[in-house]
Amino acid sequence: MTDQTSISFANLTAKSDGVVVVFAEEGPKLTESAKAFDKESKGLLTKAMQMTDFKGKAESSVDLLAPASLNCSRIVLAGLGKPDEITGEDWLNLGGKVRAAVTGKEAPEAHVFLDGVKAEISAEDIANFALGTILRSYSFKKYKSKKNASDDGKKTPEKTLKKIVIHCADPRAAQRAFAKEKAVGKGVNFARDLVNEPANVLTPQEFAKRARTLAKLGVEVEVLTEQRLKRLGMNALLAVGQGSTQPSHVVVMQWNGAGEKGGAPVAFVGKGVVFDAGGISLKPASGMEDMKGDMAGAACVVGLMHELAERKAKVNAVGVIGVVENMPDGNATRPGDVVKAMSGTTIEVLNTDAEGRMVLADCLWYTQDRFKPKAMINLATLTGAVMVALGKEHAGLFSNNDDLSNELIKAGEESGEKLWRLPLGPKYDKLIDSKVADIKNTGGRWGGSISAAQFLQRFVKPETPWAHLDIAGMGMGSPETDVNRSWGSGFGVRLLDRLVRDQYEK
Repeated sequence: MTDQTSISFANLTAKSDGVVVVFAEEGPKLTESAKAFDKESKGLLTKAMQMTDFKGKAESSVDLLAPASLNCSRIVLAGLGKPDEITGEDWLNLGGKVRAAVTGKEAPEAHVFLDGVKAEISAEDIANFALGTILRSYSFKKYKSKKNASDDGKKTPEKTLKKIVIHCADPRAAQRAFAKEKAVGKGVNFARDLVNEPANVLTPQEFAKRARTLAKLGVEVEVLTEQRLKRLGMNALLAVGQGSTQPSHVVVMQWNGAGEKGGAPVAFVGKGVVFDAGGISLKPASGMEDMKGDMAGAACVVGLMHELAERKAKVNAVGVIGVVENMPDGNATRPGDVVKAMSGTTIEVLNTDAEGRMVLADCLWYTQDRFKPKAMINLATLTGAVMVALGKEHAGLFSNNDDLSNELIKAGEESGEKLWRLPLGPKYDKLIDSKVADIKNTGGRWGGSISAAQFLQRFVKPETPWAHLDIAGMGMGSPETDVNRSWGSGFGVRLLDRLVRDQYEK
């Protein structure tokens, strides 16, 4: 959950106290603000650089107690690296690093002086830096008992950072740019909250309830219950959830930020298996607790719709999530069963643990049939095989459209949420041919992430530009980075926001 640290902007000459953060480019070359603090402290920063061999390289820093002549209690001198090599992702990560350095234990305020040696830092880069501080601030401690009692039994309030002031050349421009990034931060952290929740709390019904809260931002939210899903013929999705006592849902979210002139929406579809025991094809006990995060794709879609509405994005977008629980009981789908999907395609269920593709099959068909989107992108923690191929550095990308694929890869590079395209093709498609039905829900051991994508493609009309993002390595059990210390990273929100801004927003 996001902390309550406020972020504001001020000019470079505004008063500062508490903890002060200044920078040096590689060389080292102190920025103008750093030079001013160095002069006021009678060469403290210069001496520190000489004693520590600080060269201003990226990811390096020097932490100093401030002398009595300064109003601040502490000075952090951080390296920027080479100015012509700093990317937007670097500014984001720098914000995370700085937020980690200013914990609030020394002072409740931190003043960050963002200026260069020669060139002025853009408002967009400053906003990216501020977003990095928001993302790094997140922690999920909802179920931690609060024990801040001192030896005498009296509770002592925890010292935390209350305020970050970013000093820059044009505070108003930075504030305007930050308004969008602040919305992105809220969307990412909303998604993180969903992924981190335990499955006994975040049931399908509770997931749908939380998605409904987007209505207060102007999102049109519709929840399809099991009775409605049966009438629609969403039997593939229902087959996954029929072993659970929790009813399945599909949630449809519409944001019409571009109005009628915006035309058809861009659609985002998410797998929302709130807990995946594997069904009758029961998973091993080891690591099964992580399957509370098997709804990270759906969480991303909800987080994305939240941030698009929060920042009043001028785009028409629709989000569709299938929310189910995959459990074994006497009513559960059996290996060998045949079900008919909404599209009319019959599916032989060989493995009930290959359930996410069943959920997405009906959601993809429903989305394109109802909304006829200009593009459709789905996200799912779909296969362990994609982690064998790509680890936790890239999400897998599969697509029937080169333009959409290239746009997503570009958005991934810009946002830092990177993708790697994997192949689709007729020979892979043969892996899911069934002898008793139209298709089977698993293609065997080899190329598991590819055969899963081929399965999904069977439910996408050829004329619909479509991409499937397999985020199994990124959405849960996420690697720790400069901007993420959460088990659930909220992966995909920033990526797809960048795609919308670059390609679809009017």
